[in-house]
Amino acid sequence: MIITNQTVTLKRDCEGTAVPAGTRVTLPMGTAVRITQALGASYTVSAAGALFRIEDKDADALGLSGPAAETHAPPTFSERMVWDQLKTVYDPEIPVNIVDLGLIYSCEISDLEPSGKKIDVQMSLTAPGCGMSDVLKADVESKLRRLPEVREVRVQVVFDPPWNPGRMSEAAKLQLGFDLDYGAGSPGMFPILR
Repeated sequence: MIITNQTVTLKRDCEGTAVPAGTRVTLPMGTAVRITQALGASYTVSAAGALFRIEDKDADALGLSGPAAETHAPPTFSERMVWDQLKTVYDPEIPVNIVDLGLIYSCEISDLEPSGKKIDVQMSLTAPGCGMSDVLKADVESKLRRLPEVREVRVQVVFDPPWNPGRMSEAAKLQLGFDLDYGAGSPGMFPILR
């Protein structure tokens, strides 16, 4: 079990992504980092007053073990499987998955000839200028491509209509401590969401 807010020392040099800029950096071995979030096969850490996202493939640098490889046969493809996979993608600054944040605007599944599935996703971000756009888009593409029968995935980041906190699920609002009676409001009324 991973305990958030624990401080660990990096066991080796580790590649990370600066949050929210989205730039790749190398965190040197021996750097003390505080794990602020461990969700969706990535870790958000704080070091020297900045946030960084570290992928699960580099969990050993944090002194953690990555996910165990699956050895059983994959299940049969279903739409539910797609949505479950999308719920494993998290904004590195907000401990809520992108589905419950209301960032998935559409998800269309179609059959390919002669076989296989194609998934087209339109998603948004909590702020148009977010540097994590390419990182989150790649995360969605990578996770959906792992599903059985999926041959093609297209993810488009859109900003029309603009995202606002009213798109979040009630569970997400409760988790983040929002007043459910307050209404949809505007993106600026919740500072945690930029």
